[in-house]
Amino acid sequence: MSKLAVFDFDSTLMDGETIDFFAEELGFKDQVVAITDRAMAGELDFYASLVERVALLKGLPHSKVEQICTSLPIMPGATEVVQGLKERGYTVVCFSGGFRDATEPACKKLDIDADFSNFLHAEDGILTGAVGGEMMYSEAKGDMIKRLQALLGVSREDTLVVGDGANDLSMFAHADTRVAFCAKPILREAASHCVDVKDLREILKIV
Repeated sequence: MSKLAVFDFDSTLMDGETIDFFAEELGFKDQVVAITDRAMAGELDFYASLVERVALLKGLPHSKVEQICTSLPIMPGATEVVQGLKERGYTVVCFSGGFRDATEPACKKLDIDADFSNFLHAEDGILTGAVGGEMMYSEAKGDMIKRLQALLGVSREDTLVVGDGANDLSMFAHADTRVAFCAKPILREAASHCVDVKDLREILKIV
């Protein structure tokens, strides 16, 4: 029987928000953190907030982005939860409203089967402030999970989703096991389970 586990990346598999680490490099972390918090709480449209935040990154060297992304802090228990789910027959995937520069190395390290995220545009090695990709809209995760379920032949009963913010709501709509991980109130309301400690191993007790 096929099973599917989908994890959000920022503040779920990774302890923090990738874009905040980039903004810190440019000296306006507080401005970006404020927008991120409002977007994750469901107070701002995710697409509009993403475009606004990435625009602030214009001028950051892509080499600096890559450097930051190699040392992002992985959430405690991430390695164990991926391994434990795979042992239980799950295909483990990451959906991120963030960036491929961050998800790709982390997911490789964690042995995650696939990652879906966005791309930061760069010209001559410098970020242009533009972003593109398959995870830019609030409905993107829901759309992608339905496609994966169809491809893999997985029912919603055999689907586990884990996230922390408002842009995870659309994928929560297509899974029976919905874990709000140290999450915003808007996502906790839609969850079947809540984990309030920063330890992803807690999820193995749920499945």
